[in-house]
Amino acid sequence: MRLSRTLSFAAVFAALIAVWWGAGRAGWTNAYLLPSPAAVIAALADLGRSGVLGHHVAVSLGRVLAGFALSVALALPLAVVMTASRTARAVIDPPLELLRQIPPLALIPLLMLWLGIGEAQKLGIIVLASFFPVFLGVRSGIERVDNRLLEVGKVMRLDRAEMLTRIVLPSALPSLVVGLRISLGYSWRALVGAELVASSAGLGYMIVDAENLARTDIVLAGILVIGAIGLLSDLLLKLAVQRCAPWLGDQLETAHA
Repeated sequence: MRLSRTLSFAAVFAALIAVWWGAGRAGWTNAYLLPSPAAVIAALADLGRSGVLGHHVAVSLGRVLAGFALSVALALPLAVVMTASRTARAVIDPPLELLRQIPPLALIPLLMLWLGIGEAQKLGIIVLASFFPVFLGVRSGIERVDNRLLEVGKVMRLDRAEMLTRIVLPSALPSLVVGLRISLGYSWRALVGAELVASSAGLGYMIVDAENLARTDIVLAGILVIGAIGLLSDLLLKLAVQRCAPWLGDQLETAHA
C-alpha cells in the first residue's frame, strides 16, 4: 500500500514535469516567465556548487524549526489551561479568536516596531502562522475525550495530573499530530513573508532577490526547494510519530498541510 502510494506520488510529479517541459518545447510558454526544467536544474546546480543554496537553506531551516518549536511550546500548555479553566477560557479566548482572523503578514509593521528587524521579528511571523493549528488541535482533542475514559479514571482515583497525563493527553494525541503537521506546513508558508524585510540570507530572501534581478529560474528553484524541504520535514515528522506512537496508524494520513 505504501509502495503504491509512493509510486503514484512520483508518477504525478513526473507527469507534471513532462507537461512543463513539453509546454516549453512547443513554445506555449514564455521562457522568461516560465523557464524550462533544465534551466531551473542548472540554476539549482550553480547555487549548490557555489555554496549559496546550502547557506540559505541552513538559515531558513533554523528559523522554521525555532518558530515551530516555540509555537508548540506556547500552544500546548495554553490549550490545556484553557480547556481546564472556564475563567482562563473566558479571558483569553476572545483576543485569541481576534488574532486568529488576522493574517500574520498584516502584523509585520507592528512586529518591526515591537521586535525590531532582527531574528525576533522573523520568528514572530512564523509563530503567528503556526501557533493556531497546534492550539486548536490540542483543544479539540481534549474536548472530545471519551467521558467513559474519564469515569474509569475517577474509579481508579487518579488525581488531576494523572488524569491529564494518562487519559486526556493520550486521547488527544491524534488531533495533536494533525495540528503539528498543519503547523509545520504553515511555518514554511510563512517563511518568505518572514524574510521579506531586512534579511540578508534565507530562501525567502533568495527568491525576492532573484525577482529583483529578473532571475525567474532562481525564483522557481527557491520555490521548489522550499516545497521539497517542506515535504521532507512532514515525512520526518510522520516517521517520528509512527516510531513514538505506532498505534495511531492511518490517522496520520488525515492531515493535509
